[in-house]
Amino acid sequence: MSRLKRKEFEAELARLHGELVALQEWVVATGQRVCVLFEGRDAAGKGGTIRSITMRVSPRVFRVFALPAPSERERTQLYWQRYIPLLPSAGEVVIFDRSWYNRAGVERVMGFCTPDETELFLTQVPNVEQAFVGDGIKLIKYWLEVSDAEQTRRFEARIKDPRRRWKLSPMDLESHRRWTDYSVARDEMIRRTHTASAPWTVVPSDDKRRARLNVISHLLSQFPYDPLPPMDVTLPGRKSAKGYEELDLSFAAIPEVH
Repeated sequence: MSRLKRKEFEAELARLHGELVALQEWVVATGQRVCVLFEGRDAAGKGGTIRSITMRVSPRVFRVFALPAPSERERTQLYWQRYIPLLPSAGEVVIFDRSWYNRAGVERVMGFCTPDETELFLTQVPNVEQAFVGDGIKLIKYWLEVSDAEQTRRFEARIKDPRRRWKLSPMDLESHRRWTDYSVARDEMIRRTHTASAPWTVVPSDDKRRARLNVISHLLSQFPYDPLPPMDVTLPGRKSAKGYEELDLSFAAIPEVH
């Protein structure tokens, strides 16, 4: 299948953005609690997909978390402790750009946790997620699947482009070397945590544009929201200035260099 053209992508994305606004209104009106996890290899397109979702909605409703490495204090806590306070309240959609599954992925592969800690996590996850779902949280888990050749191409593009070089970390380079180690970790993670109450949805992401549209379409399909009715709005006229004269702000204007 050929890659999606930009014009087609942008037209469909604009339509889907309208649907996301309708979903947002429904989530707020009905007090839904929604938690969406994005996992995948480095350069799989998680950040870009999340930006496509949140571009036209309110950050007060669609809240995004991309947590840094745990602090020394957090390393001594119950593993779930840093994530539970971030779960959604009524009328919120919380999106994790990487999540508690760090323990089954990067922490395991890079040796940031012990094998016993990984095993404990994989044993606990189904029960913990069942508790979230049982309490009324809608939990949606996406795995963005990128091929080895496409990951290499994206890393090389980051190296060459100074606008994207900030995306390339020593961890990214090491993850490229440990491709097979990540595959082993992914396989066990999905096998042991793909449950009836919290299943994984795998998204082929070599074509970023198709992946973004497919994720948004799938996300929308998970909820029985209604499209927003057309608004009948009349713009009111301005009140009389009653002698007010606006301050000349040219003294503080930004230099015009373009």
